[in-house]
Amino acid sequence: MHPAAEHSPLGKSSEYIATYTPSLLFPIPRTAKWAELGLSADTLPYKGVDFWNCFELSWLLPSGKPVVAIGEFSIPADSPNIIESKSFKLYLNSLNQTPFADTASLEATLVKDLSAAAGKPVGVRIRSLKDVEAEGVTALPGVCIDDLDIRVSQYEHPRPELLRCDASRVVEESVHSHLLKSNCPVTSQPDWGSVVVEYRGAALDHSSLLEYIVSFRQHSDFHEQCVERIFLDLQRLLKPEKLTVYARYVRRGGLDINPYRSTESVQLPNLRLVRQ
Repeated sequence: MHPAAEHSPLGKSSEYIATYTPSLLFPIPRTAKWAELGLSADTLPYKGVDFWNCFELSWLLPSGKPVVAIGEFSIPADSPNIIESKSFKLYLNSLNQTPFADTASLEATLVKDLSAAAGKPVGVRIRSLKDVEAEGVTALPGVCIDDLDIRVSQYEHPRPELLRCDASRVVEESVHSHLLKSNCPVTSQPDWGSVVVEYRGAALDHSSLLEYIVSFRQHSDFHEQCVERIFLDLQRLLKPEKLTVYARYVRRGGLDINPYRSTESVQLPNLRLVRQ
């Protein structure tokens, strides 16, 4: 468990507060998890963002009439802190009985509070249900590897030694799997996700990638660190010209978390999957 998470509200009984309380946000420094992966703020081999989507966003107009919307929050991957997910949910709940003059006022408040917690500017978009509904759901790019015939017997921790590639062949491809699962390091609750690997480098053996992804099944870690671990393990193996790894996780408590890590400075999409 991350030492800071022991003091967070995660896994504990919490009072429901329905009026604006920014102090509910609980930042967790990324440094300890970076250190586990041999990284520091100055040596990150990727660029990226963590997209959070809130499907239970509500507040009051000055008239007292409630509004519901969907919130999108983009937290830089190199921000000093992640925001502990239950504290994020409790903070958003504290908006439920709070009046705001208009959507722009709420957006400005969210930017201020979330940026202070993350330690870097956080992007915020408040979107109507109609707008999000019109977008629908999307399919992941490239080849799905989930139908490959593999044998698995170990699920306790990621096993990068399973990964194989053909260094004599350089390919550019996108592959994905919906079989990513890990556990919350505090509550042990399951976190379900879909993961995408896009790269140009030594040809990755798809069966070995699927075996590796399944090896996360009983692993305990935060969403962000699972994606960073996958990125680093593939980078070491493939020595790619370019590499992007991202995961789309199923929501819990009205929030989903979607970390993107890439060697490239690209405009990353935040498109919902069927399980989201």
